[in-house]
Parts: sequence; C-alpha cells; structure tokens
Amino acid sequence: MSKHLLSIADLDAAELAALLKTAEYFKQARYRGSELRGKTLATIFEKPSLRTRTTLEVATVHLGGHAVYLDAGQIGLGRREPVRDVAENLGRWVEGIAARVNKHETVAGLAEHAGVPVINALSDAHHPLQALADLMTLKEAFGRLQGVRLTYVGDGNNVLASLLEAAALSGVEVTVSTPEGYEPDPGLLERARARFVRDPFEAVRGADAVYTDVWTSMGQEAEAERRLRDFAGYTVTPELMEAADREAIFLHCLPAHYGEEVTEAVAYGPQSRIFDQAENRLHTVKAVLAHYLGGRPWSG
Repeated sequence: MSKHLLSIADLDAAELAALLKTAEYFKQARYRGSELRGKTLATIFEKPSLRTRTTLEVATVHLGGHAVYLDAGQIGLGRREPVRDVAENLGRWVEGIAARVNKHETVAGLAEHAGVPVINALSDAHHPLQALADLMTLKEAFGRLQGVRLTYVGDGNNVLASLLEAAALSGVEVTVSTPEGYEPDPGLLERARARFVRDPFEAVRGADAVYTDVWTSMGQEAEAERRLRDFAGYTVTPELMEAADREAIFLHCLPAHYGEEVTEAVAYGPQSRIFDQAENRLHTVKAVLAHYLGGRPWSG
C-alpha cells in the first residue's frame, strides 16, 4: 500500500474495501478508540471548509489524538516558505498531515518531503475523502456497490475524478453528463468503464443514484457568469429525478448553490441523501486516519 492517500488510485480494491468496512464498523459502534493516542495531525487549509476541517478534527479526537489547524496564508505555504521546507519542518513535529490545497502539486510536494503520511483533503485534481463517503452512502442505500448505476450530472471536476477512480475499484457503473468543454479526463472514463451521455435526461434514465456538484468551484468565481450560461439545462430538478429509477437517491458533496446545479425541492426532498453523505465524511475520515496514522491492520 502507499504511505500516502493523494488519490483513490493510491488504493487497490482490497484496501478500498477495508477502509469502507472500518468506516461502517466505526459508525455502527459509535467508535472511540486510541489509535492516535499521543499523535498529532497537522491540517493545512488553503481553501475554506466546513465538512473537511470539522471531520478531520473530530475524527482525530475520537481516535485519541490531537489536530493542529494551520491556515496556509499564515504559514506562507509556497510563498513565505517553499512547500518542501514546510513539509520538512512538519515531518519532524507531527505524525501526519492533511492538506486542502489549490494545486495538486502542493499536496504531492508535501508527501515527497514530509516523511510522514499525507492525506489529500482536496486538490484541484482529486478529492479522495469525498469519494470514500460517496461509496459508503451508496452501500448503505443499496446494500452493495457492484452494479449500482450512478449518473453524475454537471462539471467534470475533482469530485468526479475521484468518483471515477473509486468506481473502477468498486464496480459502481457510472454515467457522466456534462456540457461541451467540461468533460472529465477520457482516461478516467475508460478506466472506470464509464458511459458519457451529453443529454442529462437520457443519462439519468434508469439510474439508481443521481449526483451533482457546484458548477463554479472555489477559485473559479471569475468564470461564474459564463458557467451559468454553459450549464443551462443541467440542473437536477424533480423532473430530472423522475427520469431516473423510481427508488433513485440524490447525492451532492456540498456546499450547494440552490437554484443552479440543484433545486431545493430535490436537495431537501425524500430522495436526497446529502446529509448522510456529510455524516459519512466523519466515519470514512476516521477510517483513513486509523489505518494510515494509527497502524490499524488492513485485514482482519
């Protein structure tokens, strides 16, 4: 196994299954443990966060450890000090680093030089912690992952990239629908054996789950007006959900821009599992920390 979790591709199918199994146990048992007793996790944030920061800190406490929050602007990551120097320093003080960064090269640089496990808490290329919570939510809803039909509607972004990598390992069948110019990496589609369908109504037909994300992510605010025009017709509405399977669920990684990528009627409706996803961020993060920093066995 890799020492770091920078993307879902760092896992094999057995390791992914082990993380989900541990997360399921932690949730059912309301687990409080000692895997991180005497250990400290440094958390670096270049972007604001609700779910990621809170779940990292709470999970660390639940496992007996301590988390230190580092605002990237205050420590001058990549400006006041090179990423390598930040990594070299932190690696001598803490047992692990979780970083939510603008550029994937930043978290990769931390992993190269820190000497301790580094967890990607979001980059422009990947969001592995979200994908783990997504799979856990799907498994809770359907009792399995193999053969579950999920349609992703919207921007081919970092969330979709990690979801496609997770699908390739778990057997989830993904269909992607984006406007022209917003498609994901073709290589990711191929590895996940995913379908691409331009028309969102055609794409969701028969889907067990419909997933979307914001059209304008943090750092893309200057593109917001153009993106609103480009994504016209890709809003997840009650009408779009009706084209999916009758028992289909709705997923969103949050935060949501209601009235853009999804309506409030869907997000707060009976098919929505968005707050289950948010809750599962805690349990999957706890599993990641227990295995990567706490030495929890990957089998047994």
